[in-house]
Amino acid sequence: MIAPYPCSAITMQTAYISHPLCLKHDMGSYHPESPARIHAIEDQLIASGLLNYLQHHIAPAATREQLARVHAPAYIESVESSVPAQGIVHLDADTALNPFSYQAALRAAGAVVLGVDLVMSAQAENAFCNIRPPGHHALRARAMGFCIFNNVAVGAAHALAQHGLQRVAIADFDVHHGNGTEEIFHDEPRVMLCSTFQHPFYPHCGAGSGNDHIVNVPLAAGTGGEEFRTAVTQHWLPALEAFQPELLLISAGFDAHRDDDMAGLRLTESDYVWVTQKLKLIAEKYSHGRIVSALEGGYELHALGRSACAHIKVLSNL
Repeated sequence: MIAPYPCSAITMQTAYISHPLCLKHDMGSYHPESPARIHAIEDQLIASGLLNYLQHHIAPAATREQLARVHAPAYIESVESSVPAQGIVHLDADTALNPFSYQAALRAAGAVVLGVDLVMSAQAENAFCNIRPPGHHALRARAMGFCIFNNVAVGAAHALAQHGLQRVAIADFDVHHGNGTEEIFHDEPRVMLCSTFQHPFYPHCGAGSGNDHIVNVPLAAGTGGEEFRTAVTQHWLPALEAFQPELLLISAGFDAHRDDDMAGLRLTESDYVWVTQKLKLIAEKYSHGRIVSALEGGYELHALGRSACAHIKVLSNL
């Protein structure tokens, strides 16, 4: 159950942001992107004793203005008008709406906006958004790959527009390429995207970027932790050092785990600990420690819970 209590009065904890509506978005019992994913993470946080050390927040709904910075207004209106009174309707072959999905998607995007506001105002050092639907495949005018709105992109655009930042970085270690995030920010040099992903694999793109602020590192099926760490060390870290981000966002997909049969990479919890540590060092050096991490993929529930908990533990310095 998502904790309903308000945030702690103690500042500079890790903010934990979610909303009960994220459990109400349901694309069918067959669908791997299920409400159980939220529970898997929260159950592991409870079992580890970590949940009580986090600063709890209920996600607000993203506003139309916030969404329209990265999504076409006609697309936003189309999603809203497509919500069924009952049952489900499909936006694409993998992505569906039930009666609660639009409101859940608003809260998922709003969680990242709130996370940005909390870290920018020094009410929290960093934040983890336990949200669904995920976002990094959502294009400017199209739903795709379980994603309706691009949550991290909404947060990054909010940081630029509302907080006046000039350098925002997004690190994406989901097993699938964040093609929506790349499309949205391809021509926006104030946003750097660093991404590792299995290739060739869904969404069948990302091997090249065509500019300096999109750092794509495709990985072959079967790649394990050593090769992943080499990719991050050789490609992400030098790019981030040169960029000197004022804020770091993370598209935290845990479906590159070796136990997740949705794909073919072979990462473990220790790899997620390592990459989170490396990203924290970048944030501490250039961003006053400001990180907002948002859940993307991860479909083997035990691996998801353990991996997300390990990631949050590093964020929390616990």
